[in-house]
Amino acid sequence: MKLPAQATSTWAIVVHGGAGVIERKDLSAEQESAYRAGMNRAIQAGAAVLTKGGAALDAIEATIQLMEDDPLFNAGRGAVFTAEGRNELDAAIMDGQTLAAGAVAGITRTRHPISLARRVMEKSSHVMLISAGADTFSKEQGLEQVEPAWFYTERRWRALETFLKEKGLPIPPKPAGARDASTTANLAHDEGKKGTVGVAALDMSGNIAAGTSTGGTTGKRWGRVGDSPIIGAGTYASNTSCAVSATGTGEYFIRLAVAREICSLVEHKGMKLQAAADEVIQKQLTAIGGDGGIIAVAPDGQMAWSFNTSGMYRARMSKDQPVLIGIYKDEK
Repeated sequence: MKLPAQATSTWAIVVHGGAGVIERKDLSAEQESAYRAGMNRAIQAGAAVLTKGGAALDAIEATIQLMEDDPLFNAGRGAVFTAEGRNELDAAIMDGQTLAAGAVAGITRTRHPISLARRVMEKSSHVMLISAGADTFSKEQGLEQVEPAWFYTERRWRALETFLKEKGLPIPPKPAGARDASTTANLAHDEGKKGTVGVAALDMSGNIAAGTSTGGTTGKRWGRVGDSPIIGAGTYASNTSCAVSATGTGEYFIRLAVAREICSLVEHKGMKLQAAADEVIQKQLTAIGGDGGIIAVAPDGQMAWSFNTSGMYRARMSKDQPVLIGIYKDEK
């Protein structure tokens, strides 16, 4: 099924790098500068695709691939560790024009989880693949494979050790061949032991799409999966309403189907995008004790973000608006 799209002369892109406890007192000047630079690199990559008339899906994949390779962010190389000392990665992507979607959870050897999610969407008859099966599909599709140690960063490992000590749980051995990804990794901030990256984009064909990628939460156990790869919870896109990517404590986003709920308010209640985002994040999510935020874009070019935490790494840009980057709550 294809939903109606109207060719536009504009494009828009909104990016997040995770929400959580992110306060000025917690970030050094060097850390803040590194995150702003990382967000700028990411959004510029997506904007470069859109300015050339490229598809929203392509912009999302290009942007998230960069963030998955940046050890500052909890996705790909820089993902947090499970209690067993593994990096188990989740991702999802959705096409607003066709409602096609792809998602993966618990993968351990694919360099770019967002690309695997897209292959699930485009090259399989399924929406979600998990664990070893997803990694097998990835190899069959010819996507770049890496050893698990590729995702290792010392700072994330130290965060795991702290978490496990607090819980009285044993500390596992480091992954074979583990060494820190880069000096940048030492600047990574633990935004409350969680974080995610995501993109919502509008292309000049009038189509929107959303994508999300994450390492989950520090010390997660028993194969835990959050909202990021769950279509309708952490990721959703429809040309009839909006495209949304979420970040935060996924269990609450799943219960509210946050991404789909925002789009439903836009489509069925006629709400403006920002108002719909605030209704769900500031009211519904807050009411049940959930924390986090979202970014969103609509087919008419509306852009929005909303979060109930002290910070969210975020950026927005369109044909008519220069890049705007924020971290803290009191920024625009």
